Amino acid sequence: MTRHPVRAVRAPRGARNGPPEGFDRRLIAPMLLGSVLNPVNSVMISVALVPIGRALGASPAGTAWLLSALYLATAVGQPVAGRLVDAYGPRLLYLCGATLVGVAGALGTVATSLHVLVVARVLLGLGTCAAYPAAMYLTRSEAVRTGRKSPGGVLTALSFANQTVAVVGPALGGLLIGLGGWRTLFTVNVPLAAACLVLGARRLPKRSALPLAAQAGTGGRPRLDTAGMALFAVSLTAALLFVTEPRAAHWYLPALAAATAVAFTVRELRTPEPFIDLRLLRGNPAVLATFARQVLAFTVTYAFLYGFSQWLEEGRGLSASQAGLVQTPMFLTAMAVTALTGRRPEVRGKLLTGGLLQAAACLLLLLVHAGSPVWLLLAVTLVAGVPQGLNNLANQNALFHQADAGRMGSSAGLLRTFAYLGAMVASSANAAFFRHGVTTAGLHHLAWFLAGTAALLVAVTLPDRSLRRIGRGTDRP
Repeated sequence: MTRHPVRAVRAPRGARNGPPEGFDRRLIAPMLLGSVLNPVNSVMISVALVPIGRALGASPAGTAWLLSALYLATAVGQPVAGRLVDAYGPRLLYLCGATLVGVAGALGTVATSLHVLVVARVLLGLGTCAAYPAAMYLTRSEAVRTGRKSPGGVLTALSFANQTVAVVGPALGGLLIGLGGWRTLFTVNVPLAAACLVLGARRLPKRSALPLAAQAGTGGRPRLDTAGMALFAVSLTAALLFVTEPRAAHWYLPALAAATAVAFTVRELRTPEPFIDLRLLRGNPAVLATFARQVLAFTVTYAFLYGFSQWLEEGRGLSASQAGLVQTPMFLTAMAVTALTGRRPEVRGKLLTGGLLQAAACLLLLLVHAGSPVWLLLAVTLVAGVPQGLNNLANQNALFHQADAGRMGSSAGLLRTFAYLGAMVASSANAAFFRHGVTTAGLHHLAWFLAGTAALLVAVTLPDRSLRRIGRGTDRP
């Protein structure tokens, strides 16, 4: 019997201790720990903005940059880190990212000004960029090595870990602040980074079953499109800065974004080893549709989460802790749905159900008012939790099957970038609809906008025939 060609590739250290055809479970711990560093730093800081402002004499507008800095750095850095993963393999980038996280944590611990804290947050964003593309790359690599689809539980675990962080992040942040002040939110990154370094050095393979992009270069040297990366970074940063603060005085930002986007497109179509292969994406409309769904789904998710949270406090009159308790069922439902449906590889039904339930949850917001009973508020959050557990996992699984194997890292990075783009659009939507205060009328107008966005998600999903093939047929990757 002819042996599968990937048998010639040495399995990762420790893989020979288990079944030869199974996923190397020694990889799971570093994959999960690294992938949650970004979301845990995203949510913990929310409970520290007030004490940081008081300690450093910063305004709310100033401390808001602690959120925007990480989002901007991550949105720009994810595809860059992913492309470097494709070129050099996941191990090196994972270890470099963990090192940068440790440096950022130490810098934030000793910072004496808001500007230094913002720099630390930028470094955190960049340092946490490599882990998720590395995890997706390793998952695809294991699929090739074993000759079978990687277990659905691995992709589910990645999504489930991020859902868990959304639940425990604020509470963990409050606990750390209570134990040692707001600086502990930065200090905790030092031992987390050290754990990633130890696990990554001991368990991540030095060789991969996927061909490295670096091998395309002369003599095995990587050809990195640094000019393309720079143009991409400038264009996306300018666009996101404008989306964050859309003002007429900032007209130069969209102009700069458009000009550099044109230059980036020309560059990528002409260079033989592009940073983002636009020709390949143009020939893969399924991936483009997945990116579009990611923006739409996360626009609704983030706008609903933060908009409803603000209204519960300002419009309904709940305290911050009471508002948090009302929203807890949403996160718990999302975790349960992820756990129950994660092992099923089909994605089309999940996306359609997720889009319809997102629209339903937004329409339910039209029923709430300042005197709404608590049971109605809980019902809204329960309905909203189901699509949170479906959409993210479905888009992640879709990309795993649709993306070119040789660019899995950069594709995974782009998926995260489009998620953060949705977060930025959501932030602008909340600011627009709550321009005159967080009122019930503003919440209802936001609800109509989000229901329309969810309907667009369904419209993008329905005609996509490529989604029907995912989860059917043979179990070969």
